Amino acid sequence: MKAKSKLLVPIVSAFMAVSLLAGCSGNSGNSGNGETAANNKTEENSGNKPASVYELGKEQLDFTLYGHYDWYTMPTWGGDITSTWIRDTKKVNVKPIHSGGAAPQKLNTMIATGDLPDAIWLERVDVEKLRSADLLVPFDDYLEKYPNLKKWLGEEGINMLRSEDGKLYQFPNWYTKQPNGNSGYVVNKKIYTELGSPKLETTDDLYNYLKLVKEKYPNVVPYEPHLAKDGQGLDVLYSAFKENDQKFPGMRAVPNGDKLTSIFLDPQYRESLQYTAKLFREKLITQDAMTQTIDQITEKVMTGRVAVFAAASPTEIAMQAHAELVKNDPEAGYFMIWPIHKEGLDKNKIFPGTYGMLGWNVTVITKKAKNPEAIFAFYDWLTGAEGQSALMWGPPGIYWDGVEADGETPIFTDKYTSEAGELAKLQGITTNLNWVGNTVFLDTTKAKFEATLPVEQQNWSTRYQREITWKTQSNATEFINIDPQPETEEGIIRQRIEDLYLEVRAKALFAKSDADVLAILDQAEKDAQAAGYDKLLAFKTTKWQENLAKMKAQ
Repeated sequence: MKAKSKLLVPIVSAFMAVSLLAGCSGNSGNSGNGETAANNKTEENSGNKPASVYELGKEQLDFTLYGHYDWYTMPTWGGDITSTWIRDTKKVNVKPIHSGGAAPQKLNTMIATGDLPDAIWLERVDVEKLRSADLLVPFDDYLEKYPNLKKWLGEEGINMLRSEDGKLYQFPNWYTKQPNGNSGYVVNKKIYTELGSPKLETTDDLYNYLKLVKEKYPNVVPYEPHLAKDGQGLDVLYSAFKENDQKFPGMRAVPNGDKLTSIFLDPQYRESLQYTAKLFREKLITQDAMTQTIDQITEKVMTGRVAVFAAASPTEIAMQAHAELVKNDPEAGYFMIWPIHKEGLDKNKIFPGTYGMLGWNVTVITKKAKNPEAIFAFYDWLTGAEGQSALMWGPPGIYWDGVEADGETPIFTDKYTSEAGELAKLQGITTNLNWVGNTVFLDTTKAKFEATLPVEQQNWSTRYQREITWKTQSNATEFINIDPQPETEEGIIRQRIEDLYLEVRAKALFAKSDADVLAILDQAEKDAQAAGYDKLLAFKTTKWQENLAKMKAQ
């Protein structure tokens, strides 16, 4: 995705990594609420007086947005052609507030002082802390007036997002009704070809290939796990050892029957960490995996100094790198492979990533906002066809121009293919402005058009999403919203387990032998139980079972 993009997120992701939607009004630059206008007309014809609707572009809308992540720095609004077009035609100016690399402290300070931004982009688990303090604006009164969220997410998804008081406070990002996601493995094409294009399907194949890379290319990183400190490329490897699901690392728990149990005792998790530690000991994984920055990773991938790149959403960096490398050498670039599996497992039951109906994270609007309805109207436009098209493929008139008879699907121009590299660069920026990504619209639109093109003209990312990643992500909807609130007893335990988990994974990576890995995990289990792990697992199990009941009822 969490691009768990999350980015993508990207991975894309998960983090992720796609774009935003909008209500359809063609390319006029007037209000993007074409669907709203149609609804109001219907109401007028039926004799009902419609409620007033905020129209984007009629007046200036400025608001502040805080991205609640240590890693997130919002691209300059107006620094690219898409946000410039939105700023100029819709009269919307988004002013960023950054975490400074200390997101938890930043949010706590905001709450304590009351100095809140107008909107916050954050994980669902953090929403209740703000809602219970009566700091958020509910969206219920806006859903009929601005219909894109209701249209694309549906009542089922909206109901799953409601808080305990029955109201909706969250606008989801990368929500979907169909498989999506980018998690998996990217391979350096030139190195792979020069090494004879060996079989690269099992964990043994991968190990042997990485050894060969290290021997023949001393200046190349054999396996780049993106940000190992948040587990992306390491969790992808875990999926190679377990059929049918890859939901467990992020949950810090493993389903067994109708209960969630300790991940530290999971045989496949233990085996995967032994495998990962072996790669690290033999210097087949970058040795600064736990400390490197995204910029450092990007530079290595962009210059072709990585043989295998794995992450929750590797496509965001890889598609740009591929476009740059093939400019100078048509035989260079990157391609994706079917997920690696342990010998004896079914390759079609291996899922390196997940997707969920509610997607990755959410945006909330605080009571500090002077005009919360206007901000909601903007987000609803952004999640509709026009807004998403602009974020994914630039403003109208360049890579797309006009829409098809359905009033939504963009008509792509020749530049979509002839200037694919420039489009990839733009998407590398706008994916980090996509706070309300509409997965179904974007994925369906991309796949439909790309399928009509010769392979060499297809968008790199879309091609591999269609051929590999969308087929190899598992549905994790049943596990959403199972974490406790931070200030509760279970929430405090959760933080202890989170800290322990990250510490243990780092220790295991540096283990000197398979036996050492197991000893580290055995001690982790003891420490976890002492920290109240069983109580946390019981809480999560209850929430999981409630989700299952809710989904069956719907």
